[in-house]
Amino acid sequence: MRRFVVVAVLVAVVGVSCSSGSGSGGGSSAARSSTTSTTGPPRLATRGEALPGVTPVPRAMRWLGPDVGVPDVVRLRVGDGVDPGARGVVVDALRRGGAQRFVEGGGGGAGLTVDLVVGAGDQTARRAFGAVRLDVPASLPAEGYALAAFANRGGGGTVVVAGADPAGAFYGAQTLRQLIRDGKIAGVGVVDRPAMRHRGMIEGFYGAPWTTDERLAQMAFAGRYKLNTYVYAPKDDPYHRDRWRDPYPADRLADLGRLVDAARANHVRFTFAISPGVSICYSDPADRAALTAKLDSLYRLGVRAFSIALDDIDAGRWNCQADAARYGPPSMANAARAQVDLVNAVQHDVAARAGTEPLQMVPTDYRGTHDSDYRRALRAGLDPAVEVMWTGPSVVPAEITVADATAAAGTYGRPVYLWDNTPVNDYPPTEGRLILAPYARRQAGLSGQVTGIVLNPMNQAAASRVQLVGAADFAWNDAAYDAGRARRAAAADLAGGDADTTDALLAFFDLENLAPTSLRAGTTSQPQAPALAAALATFRTAWDKGDRPGALAGLRPLAERLAAAPDRIRAHVDPAFVADCAPWLDATALWGRALVATLDGLAAKAGAAGTDPTPRFAEAQQLAQQARAVRTVPGKTRPQGPVRVGDGVLDRFLQSARTLG
Repeated sequence: MRRFVVVAVLVAVVGVSCSSGSGSGGGSSAARSSTTSTTGPPRLATRGEALPGVTPVPRAMRWLGPDVGVPDVVRLRVGDGVDPGARGVVVDALRRGGAQRFVEGGGGGAGLTVDLVVGAGDQTARRAFGAVRLDVPASLPAEGYALAAFANRGGGGTVVVAGADPAGAFYGAQTLRQLIRDGKIAGVGVVDRPAMRHRGMIEGFYGAPWTTDERLAQMAFAGRYKLNTYVYAPKDDPYHRDRWRDPYPADRLADLGRLVDAARANHVRFTFAISPGVSICYSDPADRAALTAKLDSLYRLGVRAFSIALDDIDAGRWNCQADAARYGPPSMANAARAQVDLVNAVQHDVAARAGTEPLQMVPTDYRGTHDSDYRRALRAGLDPAVEVMWTGPSVVPAEITVADATAAAGTYGRPVYLWDNTPVNDYPPTEGRLILAPYARRQAGLSGQVTGIVLNPMNQAAASRVQLVGAADFAWNDAAYDAGRARRAAAADLAGGDADTTDALLAFFDLENLAPTSLRAGTTSQPQAPALAAALATFRTAWDKGDRPGALAGLRPLAERLAAAPDRIRAHVDPAFVADCAPWLDATALWGRALVATLDGLAAKAGAAGTDPTPRFAEAQQLAQQARAVRTVPGKTRPQGPVRVGDGVLDRFLQSARTLG
C-alpha cells in the first residue's frame, strides 16, 4: 500500500469562514454559483446559502463548490497511521450515501477518490488543498484536521481528510460523516482543531453506576462527537472508594479492560480515578503501596491516565494517629500538606511513566474562587504537572464565567480542569427529575482559562447525551457555541435525523428543562418548560381578549404533540434512551392527554349553550392524578420519588383552566 502522509492545520486560516450554519449537507448544486472550470482548478465558491450543520461546529468552514455525488464505486486511499476506526467511519458513511464497492490504493480517473491520511508533507493532499485555495499550514495542533470535498474539472470528485495525528484523522472522518446526505457530499473545506484539551464525561455520581454495556455505548457516542475523555469515578463502586485498597475481582477487571479497549478505539482517554480519602493513612507506606498496586493493575490493562479523588471527605479528622504525628492536628491546611505528599508520590511513581498522562486530582476544597490555607498549601507544594479539578463557583453552579475560572486558577496556582456537575441528578432537589435542559450558562472564552471540561452525568446514561452533545460542541469551539442549536443536534441524533421525531423529543425535553443549581431546593439555573410556558401565556392573552377559538386553535397542536410524543419516541428512538426515560414518557403521555381533554372542556365551555364541559374536565383531572402517581424506577435513580413533568407550568394551567370565564 502506498504511504500517504499528510497535512495539518490551523494557526492562521485565510479566507475561511469561522462558523457553520444549521443547514445540512447536500442540497441543490444548481442553487450555487459555478465552482469548477474545464481548463483549470476549481474556482472559489461564492454561494450564499447556509453551511452544512456539523457538531461540534468546526473552527473554520467555507463552500468550495457544488456537492460531490457518491458513486457506486469509490477509490479509497488510506495512509499509514490511520487507525481502523477512522477508516470504518468513512466507509460506513459512504455506504449510507450510496457507495456499493471500494477500490483500495492508488490510481485515479473519474468517480470519487477519498484520501484519509495522517502527518504532514503528503503532496497529494497538498495539491488537493492548493487546487481549491484552502489555506492549510504544514502542521496542526493535536487532534486537528483539514478536509476538502470538491468536484474535479474532468468529472468525478475528490475528498481529502488529513489529520495532524490519528485522532485528527478520526475526527475528520466524523465531520465527513455529517457532510453526507441524500447521496451527496457537501462541497466544503474545513480547517479545524479543538479549543480544549479535555472534553468528555466523569462518571462521578452517587447511586447505581452505569452498566458495562452502557459505558461501551457511551464510548462510541463520545467518538462520534469528538469527546476524548471518560473518567471512571462512580461513587458507589466499592473498589473505587470504600474498598479502594482491594484489587478488582477478575470479572470486574475484565469489564474494565473492555472499556479501556473501546475507549482507545474511539480515541477516548480512559482515566481511572480512585478515591482513597475516606480511609487512607497518608503517612503509612503500606497504604501508599496499596494505592500504587491498585493503579498498576489498571496500568497493565492499558490505562494511561489516572486521577486521585479527594472530594467529599472529612478533613476535620485523620484516619490514623501517624498522620497527626507527622502533619499536626486536623485542619484543611494540614490535610492539603498530606495530600500534596501523596499526589506527588503518585505523579512520580505512576504518572511519570512514558506514555502516561499527567496525574489529575480532585481536591477536598474543590469549589469557589476564594483563597484558603488549603489552596495555599497546594500552590506551594503540588507538582506543577498535576492537574487540579474544580466544580466552578459552587458545587452545582448556575453559571461559570471566565472571571470565575481565572480567579480559581490563581488560588490553585495553575489552570483548572472543570468538573461540571451537570446534568447529574443524584441530590435532593433533583428528585424525580431528568435534566434535559440545554448545556448553557458557560461563558465563551473559558477555553483560554481551563484545560478542559468533563460533565458529571445522570444515572441515566443515554439521557445524559442531551447535554453531552452540548458540552462536546462547547469544549471544541466555545467561541461559536449556541445552546439551542446544540440541543436540537442532540435531538436529531437520537431521532436518527427524522424531523417529526426530533420535534417530539424537543417537546419532551422542554418538560424536563428545570435545572436545580445547589444542594438546597428552590434555586435553578434554567426554568421549567419555557416553550410550553410561552405557548400557555399566548393562549391566555388571546382568551382574555375574547378570541377563544383562536386561543384554542393555537394551543391544540402543542397539546396533541405532547400527548403523542411518547409513542413517537418509543417507536423511533434508541431503546437505551427510551428505557432511561420510561417513567417520564409514561407521565408525559398522561399529562399530554390531560391537556387535550382540558382544551376540549374549554371548547365546550366556549361553544353553544347547553354543551357540558364537565366530563372532559373530569377526565383531565383523572389523567393528571394518574400522572402524579408515576414514580422513578427503584434502584435506577437516586433520589427516588414521583417523576416531575412540566411541574409548576403544566399542572398549574390544568388546575386553573376550569375556572376560565
